[in-house]
Amino acid sequence: MSTTDHDTARVAHGLTRSVAGSVTPRPALSLLPVYAAGKPPRPAEGLTPYKLSSNENPLGPVPAVEQALADVDTVHRYPNPGAEALRAVLAETLEVPEEDIVTGTGSLGALTQIINAFAGTGPDGAADEVLYAWRSFEAYPIVVRTAGARDVAVPVTEDGRHDLPAMLAAITDRTRVILLCTPNNPTGPALRHQEVVDFLAQVPRDVVVVIDEAYQEFVRIDDPVDTLALYRERPNVVVLRTFSKAHGLAALRVGYSIASQEVTQHLRKVAVPFGVSTLGEVAAIASLRALDEVTARVQNLVQERQRVRNALLEAEWNVPDAQGNFIWLPLRDHAGDFAHEAGLRALAVRAFDGDGVRVSIGESEANDRLIELCRTYTRKS
Repeated sequence: MSTTDHDTARVAHGLTRSVAGSVTPRPALSLLPVYAAGKPPRPAEGLTPYKLSSNENPLGPVPAVEQALADVDTVHRYPNPGAEALRAVLAETLEVPEEDIVTGTGSLGALTQIINAFAGTGPDGAADEVLYAWRSFEAYPIVVRTAGARDVAVPVTEDGRHDLPAMLAAITDRTRVILLCTPNNPTGPALRHQEVVDFLAQVPRDVVVVIDEAYQEFVRIDDPVDTLALYRERPNVVVLRTFSKAHGLAALRVGYSIASQEVTQHLRKVAVPFGVSTLGEVAAIASLRALDEVTARVQNLVQERQRVRNALLEAEWNVPDAQGNFIWLPLRDHAGDFAHEAGLRALAVRAFDGDGVRVSIGESEANDRLIELCRTYTRKS
């Protein structure tokens, strides 16, 4: 049958929606923002380029990871379907049941599982709702809308914190998932345990509350959120973590969620089989076995973070409380201009047009160059 005859037959049977023949995606795709990854630095004469745009760990993984990866000789074999070996070590390290852990391709992959399992289009054809603070992690609206759900963004406060009372007020009978990002990426502040306890007490028990802790190892505040205690107390709480930041394994894409089996039984149904590679699993296990070294590297970055923030505060910059491995400059309409000036100095930073600039804590020389730029830049917030 010719192509024309085939199209005619489809029309006769009511199977064609567009005789023009163009392939069309789901309507929801037209509503998706495009994820913008951090760009690499541009070269500048006489300057070492530094990438401070992706919140990567400039110190890399601990030496044990490199050795563990060198010993892998099974790349021609499929990995463990559910990263069972990694889950066993995580369970031992965190003192939680293995069945309460579900791995994914980074914390974003683990989050996608949660949204796909609990939010989408309801039986009545209406979209479920997912609440989160904004500005927060750029991928949130992409994941939510891809699942067919409606995202409800609640503005952060002037100092970049979650407005928890406003988030509670935004809950409706369509709310299925709430995302709490702590420390908040890109603004920096972290939630405190008691305020989250008070918040959860007012959230309906059938709403899944995801606490995204991609940067939890970097938090240095009084009363930090004890997410493992919260998940043990409340079956609707899900903890989200990653090996990309503190452990320096961003390229290997290893993340996981921790939740009650009331939740994880559903997450396993939507998890991508073999989502964590053998290399990722082996590297993550080696890093967990060397936690003292990981913690020391994290502390080095925390000290650099504080040094940078103190220098910028002394230079009269408004820098919100920084609890991740980055700082936030609320430059609003000057964000793009600042990023351009940084680029001229071989520094790649992450500009969010109209809001501000996120700068990862990098090597000491890179941080020194950033401080000098901020001291001479005239359009301070």
